[in-house]
Amino acid sequence: MQRLISGLLALCALAPANAAVESFPPAFRTLEIKTDSATLHVRVGGEGPAVVLLHGFGDTGDMWAPVAKVLVRDHTVIVPDLHGMGLSTRPESGYDKKSQGVEISRAMDALKVRSADLVTHDIGNMVGYALAAQFPDRITRWVIMDAPLPGIGHWEEISHSPNTWHFYFRGPDVERLVAGRERIYLDRFYNELSDDPHGIDEATRVHYAQLYARPGAMHAAFNQFAAFSQDAIDNQAFLAKGKLTMPVLAIGAEKSFGTVMAADMRLVATNVTGRVIEHSGHWLMEEQRDATVAAILQFLK
Repeated sequence: MQRLISGLLALCALAPANAAVESFPPAFRTLEIKTDSATLHVRVGGEGPAVVLLHGFGDTGDMWAPVAKVLVRDHTVIVPDLHGMGLSTRPESGYDKKSQGVEISRAMDALKVRSADLVTHDIGNMVGYALAAQFPDRITRWVIMDAPLPGIGHWEEISHSPNTWHFYFRGPDVERLVAGRERIYLDRFYNELSDDPHGIDEATRVHYAQLYARPGAMHAAFNQFAAFSQDAIDNQAFLAKGKLTMPVLAIGAEKSFGTVMAADMRLVATNVTGRVIEHSGHWLMEEQRDATVAAILQFLK
């Protein structure tokens, strides 16, 4: 693993490496895991210490294939589509991240996984915090990437910024506006939240636009944002019980959250290492795949 990590780090200087969405290797199987509130579409592969990878909005679990194909060599790799997203079912409720944290723990139970490392991005960060705060003995290490936690740190400033108008963009008429125009809506995120829009290639955009155009997919995505107010309340309650103690790597993109990721995570965790990925906006796995994968592997080695 160390030799592989060193090779990836060397490649980072040569290859910003943005490619179409990769397939998971044959070592992976897909399961439909029923929990109390939904059926989660989960990719599982490998043997060894477990790692759970959680995606966010604009992606699905498909985003993690480049790191999963390395980790699967000596880990049990678990990659769900979040509640209501991707190929998971779309209940009308249960989008608060506290409930979703419990849901991920139930998926771990179904796979007979007692504890795991955790890697998260975007809304996956919020589910990850709810998971780690409620079940701290089940998360051994956590890599959190480029998105805030509701109710923590700079949340009020971020949530009222003109750039985050999408936090409040929802409702029946909004869904009518977006229906059939999912690609246009997603392009706004890929274009405005990236360092270079060309870093998210056409094949990637088509792939996710098709997934988010599935019946009920955008409604469920809007529900993820609608829960942020409750998530803020829940997160403040989690923090009141104490900080997380497992090692945390807080990765910020240079052209997005940068060093703020580590600063905010130190408000909720005691053992935080910060890392900034250069020449990237929010879409780290798409814009700077090799550098991001190398940083993840180096921390989890």
